[in-house]
Amino acid sequence: MTGTLKLIFTLILLAIVAATGWASLQVPLWQTPRAVVSHPWFVATLVDTYLAFFTFWLWVAYKERSYPGRALWLVAIFALGNIAMAGYVLIQLWRLPRGAGVDDLLLRRRQ
Repeated sequence: MTGTLKLIFTLILLAIVAATGWASLQVPLWQTPRAVVSHPWFVATLVDTYLAFFTFWLWVAYKERSYPGRALWLVAIFALGNIAMAGYVLIQLWRLPRGAGVDDLLLRRRQ
């Protein structure tokens, strides 16, 4: 199962990086038209997105043991979004011992 998750999150990461790279080459982020940025659905989507980032970060904060690590991941997730999130899951997956299950991925283990 973890092998499948590694493949899925690698594909997610590659797709997001490709889409973001393509969009960045078309129009810089800071040149997004005012009509788009001020549109109610854009604002609602942005609020939804950042609350989802924060929700995911709550799991990261649970998994990470150090305050600096938690803070760095919060900044990375808020700055890079799903790129950081997919990266975090991939790091966690690659740290798992052979034969580990999804519960080992999701839960913090006592050391």
